[in-house]
Amino acid sequence: MKSDDEAHVEWREWGNRAFDEATEADVPILLSMTATWCDHCHEMDEETYAEPRIAANVNDSFVPVRVDVDRRPRVRDRYNMGGFPSTVFLAPNGQVLTGAGYLGPEGMRQVLDSVRTMWQTNGADGGRVPRPLREDNPPAGELTTDVEAAMLGQLTETYDDTAGGWGEGPKFPLPDALEFSLKRDREMALRSFDAVGANLLDEYDGGFYRFGTERDWSGLQYEKLLDANGALVRAFANAYLHTGDDGYRRPAERTIEYLTTTLWNGEVDAFASSQAPGSDAAHGLDATERSSAPEPPIDERVFSGPNALAIDGLCTYVAYTDDERARRYAERALETLRTEMIDDGVVAHVHDGHDSQPETGPAGLLANQARVVSALTTAGSVLETNALEDAVAVADATIERLRDGDSFVDASPEPVGLLDRTLRPLDSNVVFADALIDLSVQTGDDRYRAVARETLEDFAGASDRFGVQVARYATAVSRLLEGPLVVLVGDEIGSDLHRGALRLADHEKIVVPEATDELDPGTARIERGDVHSETAETPSQLSHRLGAILEGIEG
Repeated sequence: MKSDDEAHVEWREWGNRAFDEATEADVPILLSMTATWCDHCHEMDEETYAEPRIAANVNDSFVPVRVDVDRRPRVRDRYNMGGFPSTVFLAPNGQVLTGAGYLGPEGMRQVLDSVRTMWQTNGADGGRVPRPLREDNPPAGELTTDVEAAMLGQLTETYDDTAGGWGEGPKFPLPDALEFSLKRDREMALRSFDAVGANLLDEYDGGFYRFGTERDWSGLQYEKLLDANGALVRAFANAYLHTGDDGYRRPAERTIEYLTTTLWNGEVDAFASSQAPGSDAAHGLDATERSSAPEPPIDERVFSGPNALAIDGLCTYVAYTDDERARRYAERALETLRTEMIDDGVVAHVHDGHDSQPETGPAGLLANQARVVSALTTAGSVLETNALEDAVAVADATIERLRDGDSFVDASPEPVGLLDRTLRPLDSNVVFADALIDLSVQTGDDRYRAVARETLEDFAGASDRFGVQVARYATAVSRLLEGPLVVLVGDEIGSDLHRGALRLADHEKIVVPEATDELDPGTARIERGDVHSETAETPSQLSHRLGAILEGIEG
């Protein structure tokens, strides 16, 4: 055995071998969940786990397991203690004994002693299963317009009319809430867009920081994550669509520059997953000094879900601007996603980079499947209609593999830890249902709309308690009940008529190009439910048709 001054934590990989070892030794597991972009995670490694006596204590009395939360999102979703690092103590059956976030050396010593005593006294009987894994069936209910009204009420109640955004802190950008409120309370939405742009956008390098810890958006957390940035490109592009104000287009443009330079992985032709924050002091330097400061490290791994969000955002920006840079990179990342990360409708979690020792990770996760369908339906409206072939394949595989009752579980069960228990994530169910609404219109297959309705109904019994973080639930319910605004275009992608359809000021609409089975070539028509406009032959005529159909519906 190593002496204290030589000891270091002997981390195991997540898997049955570690749990079997804990069972045989009759000791708890210390699960350390970290992320490459998480400064506090690296700090805990340097200040806590590197302390020789703590390392020796961990090795002697526990089975230490290290998990990268980006690589293993199912472990993250079951054991997250509210942020990262998460320090979780498990019984060998995977149940939670206790947990914490960051622990300094003294705090870790106390917790290690406490858990050791707890284990000696209670053993595995002291473990518990987290509540989301005990309550499998969500409360179903009826979909009514009350869902949209309740969400608007939540946003209004939690709106910060001083600093913008929602809540008293920490302040996250909440792109789904921004997009929901654009059509329902524009003043609240635009003031919140202004706050996000003013406080979280990196004016020097582009891209959005993750969040501010305080109500006034101060205490910035400087990491930049691909998924958040992709979603914010889409949100700011949609704000530009509604206002025509370059003040909302420019943050999207600057973020696209960041994504296509700093986060572009040219070896794979897709987007890297994140950039660490680097030194807080560096972000306060002027432009000249910052240009010579070390660039914060980038996690070059290519994950499917965040790439799908980036593709969705770039396609949305292209729809309103014809920006060639955004188009080119969206097409390249889309090609990688379609050809190398989808196999018979099942989406890989991470691109292996054609490495001789490929990155491993679960395939067919609901979050990835849902985001990819959403990106493919957007691409089918904006870039190329054949993207819908893959959208159908991914949607069908998701329905076949992950549907459990009327909604969806996060993945197929795995016999390790609590991964054998089903988890029904609301956010991923909502993204998938919302994408199925589009796919139903684009393919003419009502089956997808029916699945979307049943999925949303499966959570409706709790919808009055949903927070602003899942505003997209109310968006999807509204689109389902009212019927989305649909623009059929009997012309090819890129034509003036197609481009005019994309620019109609409703970011929740669905544009169906090349719809020559239903329209004469060179014409377009707007539909909502049973209400149809007259056909149009020019973008100007199409815009007038929109006004007429909306007046007819409102009248």
